[in-house]
Parts: sequence; structure tokens; C-alpha cells
Amino acid sequence: MIRVTRLDGVEYYLNPHQIEYIEMKPDTTILMLSGKHIVVKEKVETVIERIVEYRSLIGAFKNEE
Repeated sequence: MIRVTRLDGVEYYLNPHQIEYIEMKPDTTILMLSGKHIVVKEKVETVIERIVEYRSLIGAFKNEE
């Protein structure tokens, strides 16, 4: 799970495997596979870094080599 912060300051965790795509419009908007849109304070680059860090932690990249 990765930590993100909603615009109202509430932090929560989401499953990065459920992310369909991420946009800047101008706030960072994450579209989940369920169709739910989540607007967060973090920059797109920060969210991507957290996804990569999480996937490295769980060993996900070993299956992708």
C-alpha cells in the first residue's frame, strides 16, 4: 500500500495495483480500476516513486525481469 494525502489533509493508503492511471489536472488525480477518482496533494512523481518503492519492497519487479 502507498500513502497519499487528500486535499483536505487526511492521509490514507491505497493499493497501487488498482491504479489505472494518474493525471495532473492541475492537481494530481488518480483513477482507480473501479472508476473512482482520487485527488491528492502529492505530485505525480512522488506517487510514482512510492509505487516503485512499494513494488521493490514486495519483490514485484523480480517477476517482471
